[in-house]
Amino acid sequence: MRFGLAILPEHPWSDAEPMWREAEQMGFDHAWTFDHVTWGGLPESPWFAAVPTLAAAAAVTERIGLGTFVSSPNNHHPVQFMREVLALDDISGGRFLLGIGTGGDLDSRITGEDLPLRDRVARFHEFTGLLDRLLRDDHVTVDGRFYAARDVRTLPGPVRGGDTGSRVPLVIAANGPRSIALAVERGDGWMTYGGNADTDDEWWALVAGHSRRVDEALDAAGRDSDGFTRYLNLDSAPTFSLSSAATFEQAVGRAADLGFTDVITHWPRPTEPFFGTRDVLDEVVADVIPRLR
Repeated sequence: MRFGLAILPEHPWSDAEPMWREAEQMGFDHAWTFDHVTWGGLPESPWFAAVPTLAAAAAVTERIGLGTFVSSPNNHHPVQFMREVLALDDISGGRFLLGIGTGGDLDSRITGEDLPLRDRVARFHEFTGLLDRLLRDDHVTVDGRFYAARDVRTLPGPVRGGDTGSRVPLVIAANGPRSIALAVERGDGWMTYGGNADTDDEWWALVAGHSRRVDEALDAAGRDSDGFTRYLNLDSAPTFSLSSAATFEQAVGRAADLGFTDVITHWPRPTEPFFGTRDVLDEVVADVIPRLR
C-alpha cells in the first residue's frame, strides 16, 4: 500500500510551504491539492489555484509525488492545460500525477455553464481523449463537440524527469460505468471518492461496487491489472480517516481487501471538514503507516 496526503489550497504560501515539506519528511508517497475555482465544501474559504501551488511545492520537495485532486473541464481547456501539465512535470522532475475528473457542480455553475450531467460527462470524455493525445503527439488537430485543436504544437512533448518517451500519468476519477471504462482505456490509474452515504458501511458498499466494476472493465478490455494503480479517497466516508489511528488502520485494511494500491487522507483541520488533530497524524505516520506498507 502507498499513502497520500491532500493539502487544501486554502493557506497563504507562507503557511502552506512547511506543510508540503512535512508531507515529504513524514514519508508520504504522494501529496495532492484540490483543483477548483471554488470548492463546495468550503465556499467561504480563501482559495488558491492548484497549478502554481504544485509548482511551488515541487520547488521545496525532492521525492514526493505531486498531484491534482482533481482537474476538470470546468476550469481547464485541454490545449492550454497541456502546457501547464508539461511545466509541472518538468519543474517536479517527473513527479507530477495528473488527476482528472468530470468536476463538481459548483464550479460548473459559477463559470456560467448550464450543461446537464450527461453532457458534462460527455465533455469530460472528450477532454480526456484530447488531453491524452496532446501529451503523446505533436501537430494535433481535432474537431470535436466540445473542443477543437488546430495543428497544436506540443513541444517539448512528454517529459518524465528527462525521459521524452513516457507521458505524464493520468489518474482518472470515476464512479459511473462509462467513466470507469474510460479510466481503464485511457488511464494509468483510477481514483474514487466512493459516493455520498449516511453510514460508513453504506459508503464501503459503494466503494466495493465501484471496485468490482473496475475489475470487470479490466477483464473486458483484456488489460492486466498489474501496473494499474487504484487510489481511494478515504475521507469521503462519513468518518474522517484521521479521527483516530485505529480508524485509519481499519480503513486502510478495508481498502487493501478491495484491491486498492493507494489511499489518500487529508491534513487535519481545526474545523470541519476533515476535523482532526496533528497528534493523530503524527501517530499514524510513526506507527501505522510503517506497519501497513
